[in-house]
Amino acid sequence: MGFSIDTWLAAYLAKLEERFGGRLWFVGLQGSFARGEATESSDIDVVAILNRLSPEDVQAYSQLLDTLPERQRVCGFLSGRQELESWDRSDLFQFCWDTTPIQGSLETIKARITREDVRRAIHTGVCNLYHMCVHNMAHEKSGEILRGLYKSARFTLRAIAYWQTGAYFRRQEELMEHLQIGEQRILENALALGDMETLSPQVLEAFSREMLTWCSGWITEAGV
Repeated sequence: MGFSIDTWLAAYLAKLEERFGGRLWFVGLQGSFARGEATESSDIDVVAILNRLSPEDVQAYSQLLDTLPERQRVCGFLSGRQELESWDRSDLFQFCWDTTPIQGSLETIKARITREDVRRAIHTGVCNLYHMCVHNMAHEKSGEILRGLYKSARFTLRAIAYWQTGAYFRRQEELMEHLQIGEQRILENALALGDMETLSPQVLEAFSREMLTWCSGWITEAGV
């Protein structure tokens, strides 16, 4: 019998309610399972927000996860409500739009996010990618680091598409259709890297150059 994310989430939610009861403010699902793009090796990326979060709650949450199947695949975000509501809104943009609610709603938080917050999310994203790309080209020369950079770039691409169109596209197929040519090329590279078992030095250099050039342009564009 194969793995069912719906069955797993039902058990997860029951455990949360048993342990935290009325203190549970929001539960959600992120990542590839939320987008309908999960594979057998995909992480189970869950979100749990309590009315407040103590160190003891973190320990209890970890112990709760230990009782569930597929524990090694579980990751995600745990927080108190006050901390989340006070979070940097440029971070909250991606968080809110990439989270599928299971219990509760993020609409009150989402309503506070402005176009300026989206611009800052783009700028921070490309600055971080640029920094790590330069570091990798100069020092590590690692194919795995480059794969990680292109994977991370997908989040920035979604922010760029939202900034340009006013719509958030979770699925890669939809995202590709609404990106401009330069951004399409970055997403194409990300998909291509996922199909390559090993990267030759030539591929590593070519894809690194494209990433660096693309980041440089957007640092200027979004930094205004």
